Amino acid sequence: MEGYQQIEPGVAAGMMIIYFILMAIFYIYYALALQTIAKKTNTENAWFAWIPILNVFLMFMIAKKPLWWFILLFIPIVNIVISIIVWMGIAEARGKPSWIGILMLVPVLNIIIPGYLAWSQ
Repeated sequence: MEGYQQIEPGVAAGMMIIYFILMAIFYIYYALALQTIAKKTNTENAWFAWIPILNVFLMFMIAKKPLWWFILLFIPIVNIVISIIVWMGIAEARGKPSWIGILMLVPVLNIIIPGYLAWSQ
């Protein structure tokens, strides 16, 4: 195929390793932040933050939203609205303005907001 360059296997493997390391760092950060938020809001089972899917239920419990809303996360567009509502509830549970949950739509801020809600006064 003309015009296409093939990536060397070693380069591709290195890129994948870096990708997985970054994903692991992000997952640990997110789980620690969610666990801290759960502890500060006196929500039971803060350890749910470390287990996929259960961490979503933990978010619903922190935000005091019905657990059946989990089903709504499978509906396109509705899942974005539900996620924002839940993050707004989490912000309120931490005593912060609810509009902070809307900032989860902003690409870089959606990494910063969980840490802010977890480790701010």
